[in-house]
Amino acid sequence: MAYESFHGRRARRLENDPLRVTLLVEGGHLAEILDKASQVNPLWIPHWPSIEPSAYDRARHAMYGGASDGKLLAGIMGHNLCLDVFGPGSDAETAAGLTAHGESSVATYSMHGSESELFCSVMLPAAQLHFIRRLRLAGRVLLIHETVENIAPTDRPIAWTQHVTLGAPFLVKGETQFRSTATRSKTMEQDFTGGVTWMRENAEFDWPLAPRRDGGVEDLRVYTREPASGGYTAHLMDPAREQAWFAAWSPASQLAVGYVWRQRDFPWMGIWEENGSRQHSPWNGRELTRGMEFGVSPYPETRRAMIERGRMFGVPCYRWVEAKRKVEVDYCAFLLPAAQPPESVVWQGDTVKLG
Repeated sequence: MAYESFHGRRARRLENDPLRVTLLVEGGHLAEILDKASQVNPLWIPHWPSIEPSAYDRARHAMYGGASDGKLLAGIMGHNLCLDVFGPGSDAETAAGLTAHGESSVATYSMHGSESELFCSVMLPAAQLHFIRRLRLAGRVLLIHETVENIAPTDRPIAWTQHVTLGAPFLVKGETQFRSTATRSKTMEQDFTGGVTWMRENAEFDWPLAPRRDGGVEDLRVYTREPASGGYTAHLMDPAREQAWFAAWSPASQLAVGYVWRQRDFPWMGIWEENGSRQHSPWNGRELTRGMEFGVSPYPETRRAMIERGRMFGVPCYRWVEAKRKVEVDYCAFLLPAAQPPESVVWQGDTVKLG
């Protein structure tokens, strides 16, 4: 199975009649779920030039950012895996070479398979984890099975988040709509945008109405109309449901993209918004994104902060992997025609049904 080229990056592809799926060899990012008929890929492709993480040099590539996130931003696209941290490293970890969201987002993956099935694996030496991902394309559904194996002789608390980011042109201000099984929610405890946010900090709320600084509320089911904004909200997926999901719907393309997973595997979802607020390089005020990031942790934060937080709304904020043991999960992504935003999503076998 030969390498493909995607925005100058080495890649592997899965393909059938309706869809094309592209995985980057370095970073392992799911960069593309393309609807062939409309040529729409809902996943985020940054405007800046993408390079392989292995080619990143901090001195030569200062445009991508600092020690914590420069290497990650140089190669990020679409859906990236955050393992075994979700967020920045500590000062000591960053000085030791750990990048934001962990080494899984910048490592080189071994990939093999066919046009309909792909196996990806990587050994993460700093985290002492072996990660394997199997992807299979069935019609308009991408079936994903992941295994995390702890190769250390000690039990480990880990973060494990699927950092799915959607972008323009699928995202349109005031038009693109979202649905999910989110319930109890909370904004970030401190503003990280430099004041370019509509969100009130450290505020609990019920999905989908997030509290605004001006005293009103913002409906998270519709992408913001703000001229520039940023922020993050954490959401507990409905514990009463076996399946958790989110869906995003574009009125222009009449497509719904989303993911379905077991709530017990990934009880949290974070919504990250970047709406032209970051003026520094490489962002330059040009990015329109929404991250729909489901995993075992509510917030992107350091390992120490994650562990000290412990629980939120009575639910753990990380997952244990026992010594020399494996943890396995299944989830799926879909891209389906839809005349309106779906109010229900059911995953069964190789099919996803919208209601």
